Amino acid sequence: MNFLTWLIVGGLIGWLASILMNTNHQQGIFLNVIVGIIGAMLAGWFVTPLVGVGTINQDNFSLAGLLVSLVGAVLLLALLKLVRR
Repeated sequence: MNFLTWLIVGGLIGWLASILMNTNHQQGIFLNVIVGIIGAMLAGWFVTPLVGVGTINQDNFSLAGLLVSLVGAVLLLALLKLVRR
């Protein structure tokens, strides 16, 4: 059940990040899940040591953990936009 929750929350985080970065029209559900999960992984490596809050990949389903994961997903989309240009 934890895996299913992880996929759903990752999809929601990826969807919110795509709305914030204005890439929602380019992505589907599958890509939103991928962006949410990989963005949370990146946030776990780079943002977590700075703020001391875990991500959804580290079994932290608190509001702070969700926000850190969202920051990671937004950073991932910003990097992808930069590379595409």
